[in-house]
Amino acid sequence: MRTEVEAPPEGPRDVSGDEVVLAGVQKAFGAVVALDRVDLRVARHELIAVVGPSGCGKSTLLELVCGLQRPDAGTVEAPAAALMPQRDALLPWLSALDNAALAARISSVPKAAARAAAHARFAAFGLEGFEKSRPDALSGGMRQRVAFLRTLLSGRDVLCLDEPFGALDALTRAQAQGWLASALAREPRTVLLVTHDVEEAVLLADRIALLSPRPGHLIATLDVDLARPRHRTDAAVVELRERALSALGAD
Repeated sequence: MRTEVEAPPEGPRDVSGDEVVLAGVQKAFGAVVALDRVDLRVARHELIAVVGPSGCGKSTLLELVCGLQRPDAGTVEAPAAALMPQRDALLPWLSALDNAALAARISSVPKAAARAAAHARFAAFGLEGFEKSRPDALSGGMRQRVAFLRTLLSGRDVLCLDEPFGALDALTRAQAQGWLASALAREPRTVLLVTHDVEEAVLLADRIALLSPRPGHLIATLDVDLARPRHRTDAAVVELRERALSALGAD
């Protein structure tokens, strides 16, 4: 089984200045405190993976960055961000092409221009020939590629990806990690990636933010100073994965 993330080598990322800043952020839902005094800075075109146990506030953190929630305390500074939820949320009555173009159309891009922008990227996303297919004719991995392309075409500089590969089988997930890395190498964005998979975080991220059990607060951030492409069996990948698991108390 091929389990390597085959992203093209990339040059230095443009990380000139922080694009997302959370300072002392707290958020509760009734008596349940989801996030407690979270401080996090994300540089421009940095991919930071947010990892922690279920219920620690990871999805809430993304919703705060996207402006879908407001903090009870602290501040969130971020430009307009696009959220990709775990479920692909493709509209069953639209073709793959029109689903991919949807976010651009919502952002007031004319229909023809939005469809052209989506169509121009279908080959790079491994979707060529499926432009007219409805979502129920696509595999799980293809649906996620359409959903990510829709997010990419939103025109937002910050992308918040909430467990985008969580529902995929192991082989499809490995392939999806590869196309995500390749897509971001071609079209850099500032990315917050929520994942339960520590190995996925090491393979894809520039830094990993580790959250405690609820109420979620930042345990540590780990720099992933490893060249791309990265492979699961690389000693440095394995060592960093073990460090992250140890910090999470999962060793």
